[in-house]
Amino acid sequence: MQHLTDSQLKHLRSLLEEQLQSLQHKDQENDSYGLDESMRDESGELSLVDNHPGDMGTEMYDREVDLMLQNHDDNRMELIRDALERMDQGTYGICPVCNKPIPYERLEAVPTAEYCVEDNPKHHVSNYRPVEEYFLMPPFGRTSLDEREDQNGFDGEDAWQAVENFGTSNTPAMAEGNEIHSYNEMEIEASEELEGCVEPLEAFVATDMYGNLIDIVRNQQYRKYMDMGEGIDMYQLAEEEEDEEDYLI
Repeated sequence: MQHLTDSQLKHLRSLLEEQLQSLQHKDQENDSYGLDESMRDESGELSLVDNHPGDMGTEMYDREVDLMLQNHDDNRMELIRDALERMDQGTYGICPVCNKPIPYERLEAVPTAEYCVEDNPKHHVSNYRPVEEYFLMPPFGRTSLDEREDQNGFDGEDAWQAVENFGTSNTPAMAEGNEIHSYNEMEIEASEELEGCVEPLEAFVATDMYGNLIDIVRNQQYRKYMDMGEGIDMYQLAEEEEDEEDYLI
């Protein structure tokens, strides 16, 4: 603690003691977040033996929240006591890894800091991920056939899109994209495939039942097909001929 002046050390000790007293006072005032009370008393039931677990869902959730908050306060008080103990031992403000002084600015912001920023264990984010993610990723990875040249059937992605057409409980804020402002824009990897059509031209090329009397229906799909520069040689001439016929008429 040689890098800390007496006034700085006194100020840091007062911060720690003030935080410890505040946590202890809160723990006494709220009776440890009500953990001393029985869940039976909270529900008003004489006995919980014959109750279905779902009937106690709210009480169980509240109890889990209380346990989490109490554990947080207990861990916080333990960190404060450890910091005060390091002060008494003369090791406060010295990083145990590199043995370098911890800057006063860091100690003032986090009086319980035991390590410097560089050696703080929490500074290094673990790359460990649950094994379920490797099994489920990428989305539709096990059932998607889009990447296979020998498959063009109905796959897992198509199944999701079919179900999603009936609606979703998600909101635009939870959508995959960043600029989603409407529920109509929320489809995940929305399919642009035409139902019942293998090729886009099938959506606007029409014939009779014998395959004769070929005609072109200038619908939205036709305009999109032409705008993309597809089939210029085949259909542009037909369009010009029909335009010329209309002009002559």
